[in-house]
Amino acid sequence: MAVIKLTTEQKKLIEKIGVYMEHAGSAPVEGRISALLLVSDEPELSFDDIHETLGISKSAASNTINVLLTTNKIDYITKHGDRKRYFRTRLEKWESDFGKNVEASLYISDLMKEVLVLRPKTSKEFNNKLKSFIDFLEYLKKEIPVLLKKWQDQHK
Repeated sequence: MAVIKLTTEQKKLIEKIGVYMEHAGSAPVEGRISALLLVSDEPELSFDDIHETLGISKSAASNTINVLLTTNKIDYITKHGDRKRYFRTRLEKWESDFGKNVEASLYISDLMKEVLVLRPKTSKEFNNKLKSFIDFLEYLKKEIPVLLKKWQDQHK
């Protein structure tokens, strides 16, 4: 049980990433824990390392870690002879996670198509903007897998 020593730059970056993730819809503590796991010199941190370093309560740390585990944003390992769990980012699985997130995000295209069908034909300007948004999402659906494959081919 020890507070992880962080440089001033690391602390600032944790807050910066935390604020970014909060703006993206995550709870503030989710962002800070995720950021800590990214910037820490240690690749895995114990529960105590996390809550003591961030100065958050045990219940806030526990609840947030459970959310991050459930949403597959982090995972954990155990070490032989040690009962603790050591949490880490899922960075090694970023490609499959990215693909799943893109798929889920682009599902909005199907929903927007349904919206367009129900919209009154008299609101042409709005409907045209909605159609343009749908077209862009459909374009992304086709192009993102191509870009990911191209990147993978270049980094084999």
